[in-house]
Amino acid sequence: MRLRYTGIFLLLLAVEVMIALFLHGGFIRNYMGDVIVVWAVYCFVQIILGGKYDHDLVAAGVLIFAYLVEFLQGIHIVDLLGLGHIRFFRVLIGTSFSWIDMICYTAGALLIFLGIFLAKKCRVQDRTR
Repeated sequence: MRLRYTGIFLLLLAVEVMIALFLHGGFIRNYMGDVIVVWAVYCFVQIILGGKYDHDLVAAGVLIFAYLVEFLQGIHIVDLLGLGHIRFFRVLIGTSFSWIDMICYTAGALLIFLGIFLAKKCRVQDRTR
């Protein structure tokens, strides 16, 4: 289970890095990056947890974490921590609140919930055959 999540996480991380390095606007950079980051964090958490905990609960926790990070951006946490002069932290944590980002995080989480639902449904169908 961890190996699968590790592979998916590394793929998503590579996609996020490519988006950050090579795209400077547009739909993919402005919206899909935020959707994908929720997937990446979900996979990272599942690597740590070994996929042993309720997947819906993990997905909900990741969504709450994404909302928290966005809220912290709104209160300029990078500057409050004295890290505002370091570009790495400004990019990693972010510097501004956006309702559109919240919508993108929600969309990413909804896709995770859909995937969990479909995986459960497939497992049930496999057991009944």
